[in-house]
Amino acid sequence: MKITEVVAALIWQNGRFLICQRPENKARALLWEFVGGKIEPGESGEEALVRECREELGMTVAVGDIFTDVTHVYPDLTVHLTLYHCTIAEGEPILLEHADMAWITPDEIGNYEFCPADVEILVKIVKTYGNQSL
Repeated sequence: MKITEVVAALIWQNGRFLICQRPENKARALLWEFVGGKIEPGESGEEALVRECREELGMTVAVGDIFTDVTHVYPDLTVHLTLYHCTIAEGEPILLEHADMAWITPDEIGNYEFCPADVEILVKIVKTYGNQSL
């Protein structure tokens, strides 16, 4: 199966990171995820992430270093997900596509049902940032 290249943003603010709830009408409906999406032909990962954050949350991000990446096989597709450290460069997040959004601490991850591809990433976030003030 072809691998779909996907990028996502790890955005921290006051010791919490941003998560978004997938819309009801898409695959993996109402599961939580990081903002982001597919890399389009001719785009770099960083360019795709800036575009996706504008499209989905109406804000501009500054893309930093890669935090981690994972490959996950779903029944309908295989994704290679790269999660970048990002900061909000302009604007505030508004819901343009997602059902909901939340700023959570690593200790609150268990209160949300995430997309399976994000589970390994969330474990790394807890190991790296759990029980710390950022």
